[in-house]
Amino acid sequence: MKKIITICAFAACLTGCDDLFEPAIENNLGLEYMYENSQYAEGILANAYTRIPCAGYSFNDVATDDAVSNDAENSWRKIASGMWTANNNPADRWTSCRSAIQYINLFLANADKVKWAKDEVVAQMFCDREKAEAYGLRAMYMYNLLEAHAGYTEDGVLMGVPILTEPEAAGSNFNVPRSTFVDCMKALKEDARLALEGLPWEYGDAAEMQRLSAKYAGADQGKVTRVFGANFIGRMSGKVVEAFVSKADLLAASPAYSDQSGVDWKTAAASAAKVLNHIGGVDGMDPTGWTWYCNVDDIEKLSPTESPAEILWRGERAKSLSLEEDNFPPTLYGNGRINPTQNLVDAFPMLNGYPVSHLSGEYDENLPYANRDPRLEATFLNFSWKNSFTYIYQDKFISREGATYYADNANRPDEFKSNVNVNAAPCLRLSEVLLNWIEAKAVMAEFLGGAAVTQADIDKSINAIRNRPLDETAIANGVQKTAPLQIASIANDPARDADVSALMWEIRRERRMEFIFETQRLNDIRRWFKLDYMDNEKYPETMLGAWVDLPNEFPEQLDEANKDAGKSVMKEDGTVVVWNGSNQADMGGYAIPINAAARNDFSAKNYLSPVGSSIIASYKNKGFTLTQTGGWQ
Repeated sequence: MKKIITICAFAACLTGCDDLFEPAIENNLGLEYMYENSQYAEGILANAYTRIPCAGYSFNDVATDDAVSNDAENSWRKIASGMWTANNNPADRWTSCRSAIQYINLFLANADKVKWAKDEVVAQMFCDREKAEAYGLRAMYMYNLLEAHAGYTEDGVLMGVPILTEPEAAGSNFNVPRSTFVDCMKALKEDARLALEGLPWEYGDAAEMQRLSAKYAGADQGKVTRVFGANFIGRMSGKVVEAFVSKADLLAASPAYSDQSGVDWKTAAASAAKVLNHIGGVDGMDPTGWTWYCNVDDIEKLSPTESPAEILWRGERAKSLSLEEDNFPPTLYGNGRINPTQNLVDAFPMLNGYPVSHLSGEYDENLPYANRDPRLEATFLNFSWKNSFTYIYQDKFISREGATYYADNANRPDEFKSNVNVNAAPCLRLSEVLLNWIEAKAVMAEFLGGAAVTQADIDKSINAIRNRPLDETAIANGVQKTAPLQIASIANDPARDADVSALMWEIRRERRMEFIFETQRLNDIRRWFKLDYMDNEKYPETMLGAWVDLPNEFPEQLDEANKDAGKSVMKEDGTVVVWNGSNQADMGGYAIPINAAARNDFSAKNYLSPVGSSIIASYKNKGFTLTQTGGWQ
C-alpha cells in the first residue's frame, strides 16, 4: 500500500463540507495533466487509499461491554451510555468514506485517458488493474458506510446511502437520495465483480501470472510481472475484495438488517467459504498470528507492503507512541483510556475449555488468571493499576516486555517512552473469515433448516484458531493451548444469554476473545441486537475491574491521602463499599474503576448511526436535501 500512499496526492474538492459545494481555489494542476502523467493519476487514487477506516486503531471497545474508560472526555463513552448525538458521533464515517468515493469516481472517469505505458499491452494491463483497484475500494467504502450509517426511515424502510458512480463538482445536483439497503448491496456486489475481473487473487502469485498472461495475448511474463508482480502486494487484490464481500454479507444477514437486506445466511456462509477455498482453509495459521502486532522484529523484516500469512490485509507500517499513550497507565507514560471489564476477563475459558463459571472449569479464585485461554496471557497483565483502580491492560499490540517496566522508569527502553515503537494495524485476518463462516453456518442450521454444524466444521474454524502454535514468549511463560471445542459436549455456561444457543454462545465467545480491541465487538453486538450486554443493571460486572484484596495486596492504597479518591469495591452480593479511611477490612471485592460512566440507557436508534447534523445542514444551506437516519432527528 505504501507505494501509492507516498505518491503526491491530488487535492480535489471533497475534503470538507464547504468544499463539497464550493471547492477552494488552489494552485493545483488541472485534470488534463494526469493524461500524460500516470503518477499524477495514481495520486488521485491514493487519496482513496489514505482514507481506509481499518488502517489504524480506534479502540471503540469503550463503547462495549469489553472496557470502560476513566477518561471523561473519551467520545466512545457517549455511545456506551446512550448519550451520543448526531452532532457528536465517534462512529461517523460519512465524510471520510464519501470523500474517498469522490476521488475514486474522479479517477474512474479519467483512467481510460491516461497514458499508463508506452507499450500498448502493458498500458492496457495497467489501466485495467488500476480501475479494478478503484472498483474494489468503492465496494469496501460502501460496506463501511452501510455498517456505520444504514438506517430505517420513520416508515420502517431500511435505507443505505446515496449511490454515487460519477464525480461531483460545484455545479452537480446533490439531491441524490439515499438508496435502499438492498440497492446498496447490489451496487457493492457489482463493484466487487468489476474489481475481480481485473485483479489478481494475490500479486506475484505464479498461477495468477500464468492466468493473466493468457488473458492478455502477447503479454510475456516480464510484462505481466511489471503490472501484477509482487511489488504491488498490499494494494487492493482479489482476496481483499472477496473478504470485504464476506464482511458485507455477514452484516446484511445479521438480525439488525436481515428483514430488508436482501442477503440471507446461506449467502453469507458461501461468501466466507469462497475466501477460505482460495487460501487453503486454515493453512495460514501461524505462531505469531495472535501477537504479530507487537513483534517489532517481525514487522520490521516485512517489506513496506508485505503481511504475515494470517494477516490478509493491513494498514501502513509506522512508528508511533500513540498506542502506549492511550492504553498504558500513567506509570508507563500512558493515559489509561481503556480498562478491561471483569465481564471481559471472565469470558476467557479455562484450558480444559469450560467457562470459569462452570463447576468443571477447575477455576481457582485464588489464582484467577492461571490455566486460562492463552489469549488472556497475551492481552492482560496480572496486577492492579493504582491510578484508575482497575485491571491493568497489557495492549496486545505492544510487546509484553513493555508492561514489565511498570515500576522501573529509569531503565525503560525508548520504545516504551518515545516514537520508535513499530505498529501496523490489521484490516483483515484469516481468523475473521473462519469465524464469519462458522457463525453463518450455525445460524442456517438453527433457524433455516440448513445442514447441522459438524465436528469437522468446528475443527476447521474455532479449533483451528485454538490450535494456533504458541509463540516463544507464551511457551516460556508456561502457557498452553485451550482444549478443542467438542460439539457433542458443549458446556452450558451459567452466564450464557438465554436467547442464544450453547453453540452460538461459544462462537460469539471466540469472536470476543480473538478480536479483542480490534474494533469488532461494537459492530458485533449492534448487528446481533445485543446492546443490552452493556446494561450495568443487568450485567453489573461490565462496570467492574478485577477482584482485589486491598488490605493484603495493596495496603498502601488505603491511606489518608486516598480517603477522598473515590476508591470503591463491589462485594459478590452486589454491595458497594467506598473507602472512608477506616473500613480497611471491608475493602476486598471487584474494583470499580474511577470515573466510569453508567451504561444502561439504550433505544432502537442506538443500533444505527446518524449522519452528522453539520453535514445535513450544509446540504440544506445550499438548497439540497440529505435525509437523517430514523430516530436521530
